[in-house]
Amino acid sequence: MPKPAAEDYHPGELEEALSHHGLRHLRVRRRGDTLTIESGSAGRGAFPHARMRRETVHLWRLELPTSTGRWETTPLRDVIDHLVALLISDLSWTLAEPPSLPSRPRRTR
Repeated sequence: MPKPAAEDYHPGELEEALSHHGLRHLRVRRRGDTLTIESGSAGRGAFPHARMRRETVHLWRLELPTSTGRWETTPLRDVIDHLVALLISDLSWTLAEPPSLPSRPRRTR
């Protein structure tokens, strides 16, 4: 039995739930069975915050980015509404707006 993919309406619903809690800097991107929560510029400049991978029709697995740019699977598996509530309440640091770092001036020779 193939794994179910994320539906077309999932990113909009997830963005709305995050926006309802004041997290308007976040957007959600869908690809296959995953919903990626990110901020910043689209494409290569995007900052990943969290990802949810659909495992069954109703259950999703939470994944968090590592410092090396890979995704680490967590033991957290639940319906999407409960994972969003957990992200907002217990793992809110993962959804915080990333600090804007000033660019370093180039050295001239």
